Amino acid sequence: MAFGKLYGLPDNPRTIAALVAAKANDVELELVNTVANSSAEFNSSAEYREIQPLGKIPAFVGANGYKLSEAIAIAVYVTSQNEKTTLLGKTKQDYASILRWLSFANAELLPRLAAWYRPLLGFDQYNKKTVDEASKQALKVLSVLETHLTANTYLVGERITLADTFAAALLTRPFATVLDKAFRTANPATARWYETLVNQPAFKAVVENPVFIEEVIKPVLPKKEEKPKKEAVAQKEAPVAAAAEEDKPAPKPKHPLEALGKPTLILDDWKRMYSNEDTRPTALPWFWQNFKADEYSLWRVDYKYNDELKLTFMANNLIGGFHARLEGSRKFLFGAQSVFGENYKCVIKGVFMIRGQDHVPAFDVAPDWESYEFEKLDPANEAHRKLVDDMWAWDVPASVDGKELPWVDGHVFK
Repeated sequence: MAFGKLYGLPDNPRTIAALVAAKANDVELELVNTVANSSAEFNSSAEYREIQPLGKIPAFVGANGYKLSEAIAIAVYVTSQNEKTTLLGKTKQDYASILRWLSFANAELLPRLAAWYRPLLGFDQYNKKTVDEASKQALKVLSVLETHLTANTYLVGERITLADTFAAALLTRPFATVLDKAFRTANPATARWYETLVNQPAFKAVVENPVFIEEVIKPVLPKKEEKPKKEAVAQKEAPVAAAAEEDKPAPKPKHPLEALGKPTLILDDWKRMYSNEDTRPTALPWFWQNFKADEYSLWRVDYKYNDELKLTFMANNLIGGFHARLEGSRKFLFGAQSVFGENYKCVIKGVFMIRGQDHVPAFDVAPDWESYEFEKLDPANEAHRKLVDDMWAWDVPASVDGKELPWVDGHVFK
């Protein structure tokens, strides 16, 4: 029986820190996939807020009902379950020094690095000046680590402690995004220390193939639609009134799906049902009871270029960007897409419900819509109904080429 449940994501740095601590001390934790979004449906629920009042990850619930939030507290508590552990130091001074480095990594190091890589990944708004300044601040804080590790093998004492595994876990995403070859060359002590940590058996059991990038990743920017050039004025002496008429903005075109009129199944009713009720037991039965095949159609929407996907969190960010660019069709769409698999072996799959029977008018508002493969589903086909349920419930793996790929993360468009 598991010692407890850990709510988080397998590629989330703070979640990794707790999982490595558990592996290093032979403590079994059940990972409950929970998105890093405090406004997500589950994160906002009363059930989860009782565990983590802010709706963040990670959070822990022991088999005995004990609830705990905050990454440092969880890592220390899990480690302390092994009475013979050496990861918490030998003396009170060791323990205090370990807490010092845990706090440094969690409060100083990760936030500054996140301010650097999050805009590059599209998680936050990208501004080159702001990102450049964030990189300088992050490197300044990292210099504290480099200075210490130049004179010391590990963060505390002469052997690995929780301070090392925790800090290294928090650096997994930075090393996969912004701490490139140039950084590793300029900071050999930090690079040596990090490589030592990620190759420890307990760490390898959680992060099998840690990523080392060659160059800082490029920012993920939404594609801009080219604005049509204004036609040149035929004659310079054209009447002022005529010129003013030409400069008037064209009336905003109506969405082509508005021509279909008002349906009897109001899409917002379904969106509220999905958001407020348990998916499998309540929301999905309501959906199939009220679905109107003459008013809406169901479509499998999968990414075409899965072989180009790398890290799972970057794949999930790709979904988020696609959904943001579908904003113009929000009144006519509902759907969910998810990432299945693991780093370097992941796919994007999903299902959408569309007003009308043609997918193109709903999706061509997004410049990158042709990067996805569309297949119309038959609501009378049991296999297709199951696919809809599975893609919207987020509780089962996906079968791809005969292999079961676990659900990792996803986005709901509603």
